[in-house]
Amino acid sequence: MQSDNTLISKINRSVDQLSDPKSYDLVCHEHRLGEPLPSIEKLEKFVYLVREILFPGYFGNTSLRANTMSHYMGVYVDELFELLSEQILAGLCFACERPSEIDMDERSRFAQGLAADFIANLPEIRRKLVADVETAFIGDPAAISRGEVIFCYPAIRAISNYRVAHQLLSLGVPLIPRIISEMAHSETGIDIHPKAQIGERFTIDHGTGVVIGSTCIIGENVKLYQGVTLGAKSFPLDEDGNPIKGVPRHPIVEDNVIIYAQATILGRIRVGKNSVIGGNVWVTNNVAPNSKIVQFKARETSFSDGGGI
Repeated sequence: MQSDNTLISKINRSVDQLSDPKSYDLVCHEHRLGEPLPSIEKLEKFVYLVREILFPGYFGNTSLRANTMSHYMGVYVDELFELLSEQILAGLCFACERPSEIDMDERSRFAQGLAADFIANLPEIRRKLVADVETAFIGDPAAISRGEVIFCYPAIRAISNYRVAHQLLSLGVPLIPRIISEMAHSETGIDIHPKAQIGERFTIDHGTGVVIGSTCIIGENVKLYQGVTLGAKSFPLDEDGNPIKGVPRHPIVEDNVIIYAQATILGRIRVGKNSVIGGNVWVTNNVAPNSKIVQFKARETSFSDGGGI
């Protein structure tokens, strides 16, 4: 059994090592007293509230009726504005390179303006999500109702988070959009970068393992199946050997394309409209419009005709 002095010595040694600036230099964030920090818990509440606004009657405990809709929408939007303003401010403060030079009152008003701009875009986000839900419902024979699609389909949750995060990113909000997209990734197994550009009537069947990179451009009426990767083939490096950021390196997928399970499409290539990409294929070259890309079927052999294992 270890003595009390030995236990204390081990603990004190660990404290000294953890306090060494060399050990945390790259992963430490210093902020001014009173500055808010982004809150995962509050952002989860924000996402849930947005879902409640976009899909009335599906989330939360409110019994909505036509004659009370305006009242409850006003209450929800007011709550959303306060919550989002706070979290945008936290994101702005976290991303600030010279916090001592920032006027917090001015920054707070700026955050409120961004929150108001986001709320102004909620009707358009809902319009796109309604089309996404309708596409999923029509395209899946197993779907019994639109309500089932909204409640149960992981793709709708992931696409909802994506469209919200993409709008925030388009407004210039730092950090918060990526947190929101990674919430959906954790919840559904679908990884959509908020910077990707995705058109209307987009759907993902099943969804688990789908990856959509930051510079992807996806057209309208595109359908992906589980395990699809729209990724980068390689990363260009600078003179110091570090990856060059911001270079378009993910695929462009045009309108009316279907990509089946486990297909891997890499690099800044273009998949032409009306094409079908079969399952388990590896695509690194442009695909012409109206194409069908499938695996070659191997010739069956047997020991009797000279074939082997």
